[in-house]
Order: sequence, then C-alpha cells, then structure tokens
Amino acid sequence: MSDQSDLPLIYEKDPANRRAVITFNRPERMNAMSLELLSLLRDATEDFNNDPDLWVAIITGAGERAFCAGADLSSTIPAKAGGARNEPLKVNETRNLHRVFKPVLSAVNGYCIAGGLEYMLGTDIRVAAEHAEFGLQEVRWGIVPDAGAHIRLPRQIPWAWAMEILLTGRRLSAQEALHCGLINRVVPLEDLMSTTHAIADLICANGPLAVRTAKEIVVRGSMGMSWEQAWSLESVLGTRAFGSEDAIEGPKAFMEKRMPQFKGR
Repeated sequence: MSDQSDLPLIYEKDPANRRAVITFNRPERMNAMSLELLSLLRDATEDFNNDPDLWVAIITGAGERAFCAGADLSSTIPAKAGGARNEPLKVNETRNLHRVFKPVLSAVNGYCIAGGLEYMLGTDIRVAAEHAEFGLQEVRWGIVPDAGAHIRLPRQIPWAWAMEILLTGRRLSAQEALHCGLINRVVPLEDLMSTTHAIADLICANGPLAVRTAKEIVVRGSMGMSWEQAWSLESVLGTRAFGSEDAIEGPKAFMEKRMPQFKGR
C-alpha cells in the first residue's frame, strides 16, 4: 500500500482480517472535514462497500485529541452558506453510510463534534476513549446540523436527550454519552483500538451474509414502515440468508462441533 501519511484521510485495507480502517488524518485541525477529506471519504466508503473481502470497517481519528470536530469552518461551511444564499434548493435524499449494510464501527479518540458526531450516527457500534466529548454545537453559530442528525439522533436515543443535544449545543462527556445510549463502551485511550478490533473479531466470526442481512433489515425496517411492511421486509431479506451456502455450513459446523468456515455466499 502506498504511503498515505500526508493525505487528510487514511484508508487501510486488511483483507486477511476482513476489515478496513478509515482514519481522519488532520490532527492539527482536530480532524475537521475539509472538501478534500470528504471526497476521499466518499471514495473509501464506496471501495469498502464494494470489496467482498472486507466485512467490517472501523472509523477513527489521528492523534489523541479528536475523532472529528466537524466541518472545517474556514472552507466547508462558507462554501455551503454561500450556496444556500445564491443557489436553488438542492435536496439530498441520503446521508453518510446510509446505504452501507456492512457493519461500521467507530473508535472515538477525542472530540466528536458537529459533523463528526453526525458521521458517528451513521455507524453501528461505538467505542469511546474516556476523555471523548460529544456535541452538536451548530445552533451556537446560527446554523443547523445537515448531515442527518435531526433524523437519526431521536431514532437512536430517547427524545429528551436528543433534543437537549440539538437545542442547547452543549457537549456531553463520554459517560453521559454512554448513559443516554449514544455509544456502547467507554475505555482508556490505550485500549480504544484493541477493544474496537475485538468487537470486529466477534462480527467477523459470524456469517457475513447473515450479518449484512440483519443490518439491512434493521436499517430499512426502521425508516417509518408499518409493522406489517417491516415484517414483510424481514421475510423477504431473511430468505436471502437462509438460502445461502453459509446457512448450510453454520448448522453443519454446530453439529460437528467445529468453527464454521463462512464464504459470504
């Protein structure tokens, strides 16, 4: 793999362990999202999504201060604000990671603010260092989050917590984020990546088609469907997993008292 240390985003593929690690790499700017970083992030996400040898992704930030402090206020926000004043309304019907049905984990190594928190909301399992802080502070600067937080946040945590985060702009400690269900674990910084990789190991030991099907059912089924529609979706997508080669291998391995050898088909 070519050296990526000078790029604002590092994308490392580890097919032997069935995973990719994506690192926001602007530690001198609190890993804020520049236009170049966003472009590289889109490319990395598409590559991960389309690579059959990669089953799980881990997202983190370079350094010890920040996971991602949101959009770069010196470039990204002015460009967006100028466009809002001078151009017709543009509707974006998707958000980051919305159509990625492989598991995505966050290893939050510090400040997870604004667009950084919105990106984290698109991930499935979240581990945070003890010093991490979380917040959507856009209202303090006269703007609003526009990468999915208004929709995702109240669907993921209780309404009152979601509204406090959105309306006050205050930051939450890692323990508060754990308490309200925003994250899964709080660990010492030195244990952050090992803990996240251990969770990835557990996921990668399972049937990849079954894992992706489970996530897709949950994501699609939680998007305002009635019970009947969601159950129908579960039946249709579930058939894909039950009809796979992995569905034969799994029970066979159980009966033979051995670890299954899943192929993802």
